[in-house]
Amino acid sequence: MEQVTDTAVPPMRWNGWGDPAKAKDLPFAVRSLIPLLLGRIKRPDAAAMLEEVRIPASALDAADLDALRDAVGADHVDTSAEARIRHAGGRSTLDLLRRRRHEQAAPDAVVRPASHLEVRAVLDLAVARGIAVIPYGGGTSVVGALDPERGAHRAVISLDLRRLSGLLRFDEVSAEAVLAAGTAGPEAEALLTAHGFELGHYPQSFRYATIGGFAAARSSGQNSAGYGRFDTMVTGIRVATPTGDIELGRSPGTAAGPDLIRVFLGSEGVFGVITEVRVRVHPIPRERVFEAWTFPDFTTGADGLRRVAQQGGGPTVIRLSDEAETAVSLAQVGKIGKALAKGASAITVYEGDDIPARRARTTALLRAAGGTSSGEGAAEDWLEGRFDGPYLRDSLLDAGVFCETLETATTWSNLAELRAAVEDALRTGFSDAGAKSYVMCHVSHVYPTGASLYFTVLAGVRGDQLAAWEPVKARANDAILAAGGTISHHHAVGRDHAPWLAEEIGDTGIRILTAIKREIDPTGILNPGAIIPVPVAEPLA
Repeated sequence: MEQVTDTAVPPMRWNGWGDPAKAKDLPFAVRSLIPLLLGRIKRPDAAAMLEEVRIPASALDAADLDALRDAVGADHVDTSAEARIRHAGGRSTLDLLRRRRHEQAAPDAVVRPASHLEVRAVLDLAVARGIAVIPYGGGTSVVGALDPERGAHRAVISLDLRRLSGLLRFDEVSAEAVLAAGTAGPEAEALLTAHGFELGHYPQSFRYATIGGFAAARSSGQNSAGYGRFDTMVTGIRVATPTGDIELGRSPGTAAGPDLIRVFLGSEGVFGVITEVRVRVHPIPRERVFEAWTFPDFTTGADGLRRVAQQGGGPTVIRLSDEAETAVSLAQVGKIGKALAKGASAITVYEGDDIPARRARTTALLRAAGGTSSGEGAAEDWLEGRFDGPYLRDSLLDAGVFCETLETATTWSNLAELRAAVEDALRTGFSDAGAKSYVMCHVSHVYPTGASLYFTVLAGVRGDQLAAWEPVKARANDAILAAGGTISHHHAVGRDHAPWLAEEIGDTGIRILTAIKREIDPTGILNPGAIIPVPVAEPLA
């Protein structure tokens, strides 16, 4: 197994995003805009310090801990308050607001296996002892998939998979690689780079999220226009379930029944623990070219992106920001004059072969749709800071501004209607709560038949932000489904979206998922409450 040691990133800020050293104050221009957009906002009370947080005592007894230590080693079972707090959820705004409180829920222990066999051993003893298990990769979930929910069980552990790390096998001829599930994005790319290849999957969570997490959430990276979603990259998978192991994907194509790989992609740990993932890879691109565009409005820009997606052979990255998001983006870099002007903006990035021809085709289509090239600068700036957006969210929360994101997708013919419905739900919801809001939207992923919509909402909430957001989020979810969108394009379901899943896939779909759950996790130890919103099993007596 190949491993690297020079790609490690600092531990994520326990109550925020990413590297604590990168936390920063709001840019002056953004601070100046906030009163204009949201009114005067009171700075929140000081958040609890890590050492001030109070959590319940661990529900694991001495026999439980001895069994876990036998399974993974004494050094890899951690019941310290700090470890438990750091594994007490993901990185949604709701997660971070809860982290600011003095009293919090937490798993009863953090368990760190180093192999498939150790995962298997932990699941066996969890079934025998009635302990719920929450699989944990990079900790970047934003849909409540990592909440320390024990369900009907007497205790819950966080199964931290980051010791399952490295390149297990590489097949240059077939252009495939097998990676351990706990391998973080930067480590995976470094390992593949040594062979002259890359995966090319770059979601905003890239620096911390893991290969197993990409699979479990059906992640979609920023280069999806060129390389596809993560689930299209997966050619094989190994999973440990409470009732047995399964290894899938022996050939590049098969008609041997339904594709069971897809059962586990997007399953968020409710069916089993993904321990290995086989993916298709490609040679490292020799060239990269940037170009930014402006459009009179979002509708015009969306039409341009549609033309590019439907013709094919376009950029590796193509994204469109609406007028509101464009204005805030310009304000962040001090271009206030341009920020006050109307218009939408897009960026394109080309990688790989035949770039001149691909760029020429794309340029012709975007110009025909009403776009104007604005050079390389904005696209280069986007690439440089593309993983840093969540830091701004943290700075806004520190300043008392509520900030959250949500996303969906639909067909091109329905894009405008869905966007209008979600924006209206967000604005009306906060207005009913007595708060001004500012809603931004961008297209982050395109397909021949449609596109995703990614919304960011800022609000001047006075009082309990958690309580204010819950009905607004429900209203937005209702609007998404009523307008024909999906409840999630790439953030996944978790616990936050579980109540809306039946409306999207129907009662029969829920019965199918429940039947799978009951068959391979009959005691329901894996991630209780995620995806399937009702209990499907009872612990063994």
